[in-house]
Amino acid sequence: MFAFDNSYARLPDRFHTRMAPTPVAAPSWIALNEGLAGELGLDVSALRAAPEIFAGNRVPEGADPLAQLYAGHQFGGWSPQLGDGRAILLGEHVADGRRVDIQLKGSGPTPYSRKGDGRAAIGPVIREYLLSEAMHALGVPTTRALAAVRTGETVLRQEGPLPGAVLTRVAASHIRVGTFQVFAAREDTDALKRLLDYAIARHAPDADGPVGLLQHVMDVQATLIAQWMGLGFVHGVMNTDNMTISGETIDYGPCAFMEAYHPNTVFSSIDQFGRYAWSKQPDIALWNLAQLATALLPMMGEREAAVAEATSALEGFHDLYANAWTRVMTAKIGTPDMSLAMELLAIMAAGQADFTNTFRALAVAPETARDQFTDPGAFDDWFARWQTTDPDTAAMARANPAIIPRNHQVEAAIRAAEGGDDAPFHALHAVLADPWVETEANAPYRRPATADERVTRTFCGT
Repeated sequence: MFAFDNSYARLPDRFHTRMAPTPVAAPSWIALNEGLAGELGLDVSALRAAPEIFAGNRVPEGADPLAQLYAGHQFGGWSPQLGDGRAILLGEHVADGRRVDIQLKGSGPTPYSRKGDGRAAIGPVIREYLLSEAMHALGVPTTRALAAVRTGETVLRQEGPLPGAVLTRVAASHIRVGTFQVFAAREDTDALKRLLDYAIARHAPDADGPVGLLQHVMDVQATLIAQWMGLGFVHGVMNTDNMTISGETIDYGPCAFMEAYHPNTVFSSIDQFGRYAWSKQPDIALWNLAQLATALLPMMGEREAAVAEATSALEGFHDLYANAWTRVMTAKIGTPDMSLAMELLAIMAAGQADFTNTFRALAVAPETARDQFTDPGAFDDWFARWQTTDPDTAAMARANPAIIPRNHQVEAAIRAAEGGDDAPFHALHAVLADPWVETEANAPYRRPATADERVTRTFCGT
């Protein structure tokens, strides 16, 4: 079934806790991602016949299940020990030279659960499945969803008892900034060196030592954050334990895509001060990278010189991000004038224009873009100047999707699944798989939420 080769499990015991998932009462399918299974060289029929594996009731041959240890800054506050509180890494599947983690989320308590039940309600599972697969279809580096199963059990949350579920997540790895932080905080230089060597070998084989790894993470994160920004995506919980070394998007808890554009948009119910607002994501990325640099200092020689070297490297992030952001935004407006792109964003904020639909209209039916604005006068002036640049609308159509996972539609799929109806989830998933086309059938999914449908707050998937 899986071709496991579990290199992370071969790291010293203090990196993880070996343990099996906790079995559930009655596994049943929500979804199996047959396309991803095929990409990974897996036998779809064999997977389909074994929902118990994806619920944690049976450990597949070759797996070496464990919960990973890490720490992190959460909303700026230091948590010295986090770790997989409701997830178990089954192992690393290898096919055609590609190595990926196979992880179960919602698979029961671990030593890192912090008094939690280690389970997941069906809502966070549905959300991560839809959002991560949508991000993949949009061309953004991300963890993937291989499977989702019901557990036949309920979990208790603030809103009451909810159906339980387990998500199978596929990732390039689950090494985070927080994985380095935990060993730095413990002054375990030996573990740091082992982790550094492991991360370089797995993700950055051309990197030269700790500064080389830092530079690699800066590169991939600058590109990633610019892609988020260009889609109006608000991650919502950019803690250091949610920034990967691989450069993949991870943790789809309180995330959402903007509809009406405003740079200070926040969705997370616990982000009361807007730390992780859309416009602040590049600065938070740099803040997180500075925490990674700090964790790497013990391996960089004499401290004063190491601090200077790390600081010099981090100062390059501004240019890395600016270049990535320029590539994204000039592609979206089809012309290399970045000032024109930024002016459009300002006009969109004032005119409450839908982020996705405005850019898509410019690409495929430019004259209709003004319909997105409450007062199109300022847009009309911008539009006239933009047209004189002879914009490349064919390239714009490739840069501006027609469809995103709109928050009210995701929530509707969740509510239906909580009631036992998975059809809205499957319908939305099918539409999100092809976000670049406009058809009569997918028109309802391109429509922004009405005032009654609007969902302005999202929640962590605990």
